[in-house]
Amino acid sequence: MLLVSKPCLGTKEREALSKVIDSGWITMGERVREFELAFARIHHADDSVAVASCTAALHLILHALEIGPGDEVLVPSMTFVATANCALYAGATPVFVDIESLDVPLMSIEDAEAKCTARTKAVILMHYAGYLADRDAWQAFARRRGLLLIEDAAHAPGQAEVGTYGVAAAFSFYGNKNMTTAEGGAIIASDSGLLERIRQMRGHGMTSGTHQRLTSRTPNYDVTMLGFNYRMDELRAAIGLVQLERLAEWNRTRSHLAGIYRALIDEYCPSVHVAFSTPRTSTHHIMPVLLPDADVRSAVIGHLRDCGIQTTIHYPPVHQLSYYRNRYPGVRLPRTEEFARRELTLPLHPQMTLRSVEDVVEALASAVGFDRKLSVAE
Repeated sequence: MLLVSKPCLGTKEREALSKVIDSGWITMGERVREFELAFARIHHADDSVAVASCTAALHLILHALEIGPGDEVLVPSMTFVATANCALYAGATPVFVDIESLDVPLMSIEDAEAKCTARTKAVILMHYAGYLADRDAWQAFARRRGLLLIEDAAHAPGQAEVGTYGVAAAFSFYGNKNMTTAEGGAIIASDSGLLERIRQMRGHGMTSGTHQRLTSRTPNYDVTMLGFNYRMDELRAAIGLVQLERLAEWNRTRSHLAGIYRALIDEYCPSVHVAFSTPRTSTHHIMPVLLPDADVRSAVIGHLRDCGIQTTIHYPPVHQLSYYRNRYPGVRLPRTEEFARRELTLPLHPQMTLRSVEDVVEALASAVGFDRKLSVAE
């Protein structure tokens, strides 16, 4: 089965894990700190905080910014459910914003303006599929409305511009992301004081960690704020350090494969639309396409699966999931809903070849009624 995503793991990751095990120190220590600094460097930041997941990262950012009960947070519905969940974790209310268009499934500033109230305190901007939102436009919007701008950068590690939009950015290293630590995440913040509060909050609000107490020769610590158990361990940090070495290369490969996909689909599947037709900066985390009609999606999925090709959907709209539909009935986002009905995610990862891309497009063409053989790889 050609998978939608596949982590690149090998000998170096195995060796890195062995070194951690041999060291006898597997919780937060020198490798976590080394990973934080290395991750910050590739984003031209001074520092970062490594955490257990992107979900933890978003929750910590909102909590550190003191967003809570009575506050509203603008969020996309075209995202993974965690983006909205984190607003609820903080005690705030998520307010769902429609996408810009079927071609640009990023949050709409126009709809965000319409959803603002006196209680709106922040906006979580998600770089869907790794395509970066318009930084200048969103910064101007945030200034105009007096809002805190937060990036959900789960799809966009490795782009230097990410982490420069607003107060903080949250990243994911889950197993299907552009780089992985199996589970894990990181935070970049523009204010060093905010970042240090987040660093303390990830470890129960304690004033020092176990490794710090070992090296400082004192067992004493205090708890000066409400914190959480959102730490990253040495094993994940060790994998992350190896993955970081090849992130730029993998992102270039993704970009190359996405370009081939776009050209072949345009030629052989003219009824299928590839989102983001106007070039913009991207890490090409996933390969989303729009089928000509929602009614054919099940058949297309089945046909590709019979050809040994996995597909998936990014995403079922959060506002239509049972929990959120029951909690916030009556939410309508017509562009998001239409995009979600027709969207299909094709395989895209650095271990794919030109031949495998060609196979996917050939199967897709057959499924939507353009049964032509491709010969690009010959």
